[in-house]
Amino acid sequence: VQLQASGGGLVQPGGSLRLSCAAAGLNFRLFTMAWYRQAPGKQREFVAAITSGRDTNFTDSVKGRFTISRDNVKRTVYLQMNSLEPEDTAVYYCQTVYRNRNYWGRGTQVTVSS
Repeated sequence: VQLQASGGGLVQPGGSLRLSCAAAGLNFRLFTMAWYRQAPGKQREFVAAITSGRDTNFTDSVKGRFTISRDNVKRTVYLQMNSLEPEDTAVYYCQTVYRNRNYWGRGTQVTVSS
């Protein structure tokens, strides 16, 4: 299983970014996909997830600002981040569980700063 995240960057507070995570090596449409993030000096934390049935779940701090979606044809999961805050600054990772094992993509840096 390979997960490749992209789309990070530097954005001003209040701005938007869309992260993408392309997956390979699994029947993508059958699996829950998730985004996590890790800020400097902090533990990695859950951000959002989308199931195979497109049910979604978000951590409280991003509800109403972030959306998660998936394109099963492109085997890609997206994280649309709006109204970004400095507290959203972190390395963002996509994740899935396949055959009882966690798989992580390489992170993509998101920096929210003026």
